[in-house]
Amino acid sequence: MCINNVERIESQSHSQSHEPSPTKGTTFLRTCFNGVNTLSGVGILSVPYALSKGGWLGLLLLLLVALLCFYTGILLRRCMDSDPLIKTYPDIGQVAFGRKGRAVISTFMYLELFLVAVAFLIMEGDNLHKLFPKESFDIFGMKIGGKQGFVLATALVVLPTTWLRSLGVLAYVSVGGVIASLILVLAVLWGGVFDGIGFHERGELLDWSGLPTTISLFTFCYCGHAVFPTLCNSMKDKSQFPKVLLVCFILSTISYGSMAILGYLMFGEHLASQVTLNLPAEKISSKIAIFTTLMNPITKYALVIAPIATSVEETFPFRESKMMSFLIRTCLVISTVFVALLVPFFGYVMAFIGAFLSITVSILFPCLCYWKISIGFKKFGVEMMVILVILFIGTFVAITGTYTALTNIVNEVQTK
Repeated sequence: MCINNVERIESQSHSQSHEPSPTKGTTFLRTCFNGVNTLSGVGILSVPYALSKGGWLGLLLLLLVALLCFYTGILLRRCMDSDPLIKTYPDIGQVAFGRKGRAVISTFMYLELFLVAVAFLIMEGDNLHKLFPKESFDIFGMKIGGKQGFVLATALVVLPTTWLRSLGVLAYVSVGGVIASLILVLAVLWGGVFDGIGFHERGELLDWSGLPTTISLFTFCYCGHAVFPTLCNSMKDKSQFPKVLLVCFILSTISYGSMAILGYLMFGEHLASQVTLNLPAEKISSKIAIFTTLMNPITKYALVIAPIATSVEETFPFRESKMMSFLIRTCLVISTVFVALLVPFFGYVMAFIGAFLSITVSILFPCLCYWKISIGFKKFGVEMMVILVILFIGTFVAITGTYTALTNIVNEVQTK
């Protein structure tokens, strides 16, 4: 796989000059919008479920995860200061650990993107089945159940968007991500206040057994580190990037925390992996929430798949062939459909992504790269001790969360 494609894909809509003029680049406000849009994704659907697994004290974990991911985002910025040629996250890996570092970071990024695309399809199938529970599909004489049929239907809808090779066009399609998240929170709030659901559930203070799932899902919500270097390089004034991160994390945490509290008060221990699945389908507010949820993955699926597709295309002959690109992107969509049908468990898939991939990419790798580039393994001090503690805790949570998620997935597959 040609790892250099990550840089080319991520930088396609930004300036390519190593020394951009002060008049070029995005403003502070525009970068804040892009950053919030990066952090505010499908994770907002699962935060109430995450809180229900860990109890009310899980809100402290949400704040802790946000703080850690903000800190590791700052570490990535410091790594970039060490070399003006660093433009993307894989570049940081190469500066720190050579080609192996670039390859490892890129592999984790590609795998995370692939599984996010899978989660999109699962989510679409679940929510469409919620709206149309009696619907079924007859394909070549085979009767396919609602969820599976809707996954296939969603794949057919998004497939043509993956054939577009211009990320500039696709980027404009998904600019409504921040507004969609706000509408979703307001629709859920409306359901609790005006549609008779109420806020009567008390919930638990703490559930130790559910904490690995809680932390894994919360980490997934803040897994925007792969894009942070690109956002930084797109700015007119890169020195303001730490302030951008602060604004983005504060706004995202307010959004996630609000949704978690609302959902837990409304449905308590009965929360599904997606809060929209708990909403009464006949209510207008519920339909707005579900339709808003449905639009987000459809508009972002192609953007998620594009870096993987371009990287695979570079390994084949006739890489400029439109037919080859068509076949590769179609096969990628088919592979995500296969995984979505095989493991149709949104909450557990999200928990696995959060534990195995998001903790690694958003917490462990930034600490290791910064340690290697800026501190050095032979220098001891307070900062080194802080990083060692983060690495230890992050590794423990990643192992525990990954084991828990995989165990839950295997149990569900066996009982399916």
